Amino acid sequence: MCCTLCSGDGGAAMITLFAYEELAVSRWRNGGGETREIISFPPGADRFGWRASIATLAQDGPFSAFPEIDRVITLLHGDPVLLTAPDVQHLLTPQKPWAFAGELALTAQLQGSVSEDFNIMTRRGEWQATVEVVAAPVSSLHGVAWVLAGAWQTADGERLSAQQGAWWVDVETVLSPCEPDARLLFTRLSAYPGTRNGCR
Repeated sequence: MCCTLCSGDGGAAMITLFAYEELAVSRWRNGGGETREIISFPPGADRFGWRASIATLAQDGPFSAFPEIDRVITLLHGDPVLLTAPDVQHLLTPQKPWAFAGELALTAQLQGSVSEDFNIMTRRGEWQATVEVVAAPVSSLHGVAWVLAGAWQTADGERLSAQQGAWWVDVETVLSPCEPDARLLFTRLSAYPGTRNGCR
């Protein structure tokens, strides 16, 4: 179901829909898990402004360091994961986003079986992200959405179900729940003044 819907004004604005099973899988070099990249923005650039992905944690181990990058991680499902670093200890539990600096020397300790998490990275000073779990209509000019439960719909009538999502830039996008128990992991992205935020 991966597709791109461009704005009708001839500009670079776009919204891209995606499904979990269509995301390319990359194994980690240390064998500790795998990553499914949703988007590294701008697409095709050597240096990303922001990036969204879903990762599977299969064993204990350190996180990779990302200097000058801010991160938000959300456990999608699975047992809690204990994240530790000097003077830091955080128990990651399902659907509770946690923000941290990419320079932080984090080590993950699984508290049970394999876990899966949703990751947002933003380049400090260029982009900023807020991540929350919502059950009511939401909108933003740039963002990423991932359906946790139920069904959601765009203003154009495109419908998204669990294990599906969307990312968009430069187009005010509204997502509304179609069912009472629908839940959405919603990332609102903001560009700092002077940041080139259009698609290439």
